[in-house]
Amino acid sequence: MRIPRRKFLHLAAGATALPAMPRIARAEAYPSRPVHVIVGYAAAGPTDIAGRLISEWLSKRLNQQFIVEDRPGAGSNIGTEYVLHSPPDGYTLLLTTQSNAINQTLYKDMTFNYMNESVQVAGLMVAPSVMEINPSFPVKTIPEFIAYAKANPGKINMATAGNGSPPHMFGELFKVMAGVNMPTVNYRGGGPALVDLLAGQVQCMFEGITSSIEYVKAGKLRALGVTSAKRSPLLPDVPAIGEFIPGYDAAGWFGISAPKGTPTEVVDILSKEVAAGLADPGMKARLADLGAEPMPMTPAEFTKLMADETVKWGKVIGDANIKIE
Repeated sequence: MRIPRRKFLHLAAGATALPAMPRIARAEAYPSRPVHVIVGYAAAGPTDIAGRLISEWLSKRLNQQFIVEDRPGAGSNIGTEYVLHSPPDGYTLLLTTQSNAINQTLYKDMTFNYMNESVQVAGLMVAPSVMEINPSFPVKTIPEFIAYAKANPGKINMATAGNGSPPHMFGELFKVMAGVNMPTVNYRGGGPALVDLLAGQVQCMFEGITSSIEYVKAGKLRALGVTSAKRSPLLPDVPAIGEFIPGYDAAGWFGISAPKGTPTEVVDILSKEVAAGLADPGMKARLADLGAEPMPMTPAEFTKLMADETVKWGKVIGDANIKIE
């Protein structure tokens, strides 16, 4: 998923407009030099924006620069590997995403084991995707979609932002839970997939709400449901998929992690300051611009989320027989 340049500039500017906080006098040595926050995706996407928002906050709170560095590639594995193989001193952090849970099963020959080589620091935010169709497609609700798919197996093409991407997983979970057969068409990113969905070359897609909302509001796409457990404030009239498929919940999430061995006191400092940021009205407003909500989590809570999500998406990958070629 890629955010249009104008939207990106607006959100990035908003990060610098967060209220200036009093600089905190600390007895701790950390941080005594700039901290690098590694993002495993290209600039202008929601992961990059999330990294810049929290880095701006931490820079002000801890009186030291937190610098976002984009290292895209291999479904975020390149950036993840870089962080996990960095010194465990708190000066190289990872902007963690759902892909880190998915990739543990999806990729068979990784040079690292995320769960064994990382420590979870804090949750950041959670954001839904949208199940959307081309308006020419002859259904208007999820029950109608499921009925059509069952009556016409294999005739609905589902576009994805890439094989193994979170939106792809959200669609595969829907297929498994709804009991429908839809061929998957993988693209190199959400942008090209949206272009073909708008043109009617494919019929269905699961994509981030930020990328899709303007098309939905303009009537160029029809939103059937959001992937989160509850409705999104950005699209209050669009039901949650779980209203029709009990138990369906596939919202995307973001957090911060560090290499295993990072001192507990450093993790505690970061966790505390991230939580303070997520409670700040200015930060909440910026997250709302992304279609997201704060996801405050302690290190223990975030560790449990990562473990649970690894099991959840590992099962979907196995059930759908998804492989990286």
